[in-house]
Amino acid sequence: MPQNYVPIFIFIAIIGTLLPLTLLLAKLVRPENPSKTKLMPYECGIDPVDNARGRYTVRFYIIAILFVVFDVETIFLFPWAVKVKAFGLFGLLEMLIFLVILIAGYVWVWKKGALEWV
Repeated sequence: MPQNYVPIFIFIAIIGTLLPLTLLLAKLVRPENPSKTKLMPYECGIDPVDNARGRYTVRFYIIAILFVVFDVETIFLFPWAVKVKAFGLFGLLEMLIFLVILIAGYVWVWKKGALEWV
């Protein structure tokens, strides 16, 4: 039984040595000359005007969670689509019930105003 874990221990040993080695090598090779230009924001080019730790409205998080929920639920459609012929009529009815529940939840969330951005 323990001989089955030998490859895992070897992998952990290799990673345990290569990780610090590559980090040390990168620190030795990279140039360290930070300047004002290099420390400026680079994604949009606009200097920040306020604290980066500002508060966001709860709606942002609700929309993000709703996106994840509906996205994960629609992932269940792919395996069903691959084996649709094997499931027959029962599988079709089961997926239609699933989609009705999913669409009803989406419509309910939409009517509640959770998808409003303002």
